[in-house]
Amino acid sequence: MRAWGVDEDTAFTAELIVSEFVGNAVRYGAPPLQLRLILDRKLTCEVSDASPSAPQVQHARTIDENGRGLFITASLADQWGTRHRAHKKTVWAELPADVPTVDP
Repeated sequence: MRAWGVDEDTAFTAELIVSEFVGNAVRYGAPPLQLRLILDRKLTCEVSDASPSAPQVQHARTIDENGRGLFITASLADQWGTRHRAHKKTVWAELPADVPTVDP
């Protein structure tokens, strides 16, 4: 993130989202797992695995110990979703990325 010039707040948010996606892939997904970060007009965080099941946003009660991660991700990301392809799914989230531009 530092090499790309991503600001600290965006990098921290990306770390939270990646942590949630990777944790879900390890817990509920199937190998192989893949993480990709893509910087274009936005910062896109992607985690892929071989499980066909899509993540579900849950509305956890105050006494619940789990179930808040995707709800928090949805509130932090500009957009997020799931893409399905043969033998894999990719969960992705987009964040605004105010990075310095380089003139060609």
